[in-house]
Amino acid sequence: MNPNKALWEKGDFTRIAASMRESGEALVKSIGVTKGVKVLDLGCGDGTTALPSAKLGADVLGVDIATNLVAAGNARAKEAGLANCTFQEGDASKLDGLKDKSFDLVISIFGAMFAPRPFDVAKEMVRVARSGGRIVMGNWIPGDPTLVAQILKIAAAYSPPPPEGFVSPVTWGVEANVVERFTGAGVPRDKISCTRDTYVFNFRGTPAEFVDAFRKYYGPTMNAFDAAEKNGRAGDLQKELEALFASQNTSPGAPVTSIPATFLRVTVMT
Repeated sequence: MNPNKALWEKGDFTRIAASMRESGEALVKSIGVTKGVKVLDLGCGDGTTALPSAKLGADVLGVDIATNLVAAGNARAKEAGLANCTFQEGDASKLDGLKDKSFDLVISIFGAMFAPRPFDVAKEMVRVARSGGRIVMGNWIPGDPTLVAQILKIAAAYSPPPPEGFVSPVTWGVEANVVERFTGAGVPRDKISCTRDTYVFNFRGTPAEFVDAFRKYYGPTMNAFDAAEKNGRAGDLQKELEALFASQNTSPGAPVTSIPATFLRVTVMT
């Protein structure tokens, strides 16, 4: 099986996505999604940004590599009565079946950054975006002190080394890499802009319970615990993550854990 597909079909990412809904809605509003706009949401999960886009009247196609998340997205859209929002399986590195210049807006919030072959990902996003359209990405930043970058960093320390040729997803969080990838896809440098932004996770439960959700349902953390257990270090990993989540929690008390995370917001004018 495609290892990226296996990673995101492991566990149940919808349990983590539930903590991302409010910021997803706010982000969609901030990028100016309007009625009638054709949107491609790439690496969409179960619709954290796709459904809010559709609620604003956009015609949305969500594409994700994980079969279970595509099914969950279609179920959420149906439950919400959003006939203008559909989900299908696909690979951000090779968007088979999607026509050139067919979308006004291509969104990928913490999605396409995890696909292999980043130069191919950039080319595909540019290919399917119409002239005069936009691409908006949200990417976690390597070495950033906030939540997700630290989760990935901690997980890597407990995991076996990646295979030869592996390109870390967080390289998408470096502006120079973003520029290199999109200029390589034919976009002029002055059409690419990057800024730091904040995404807030809101989880109903304690920081320790939030760690438990990542351990049970988030593929990269699940893999790290699998490796740590083989080395008798699962307890160490648990303690390190619990300390991280507790230190970054901004909620004044139960029953909610709120943790802000910094990301690189990329805008490409096509």
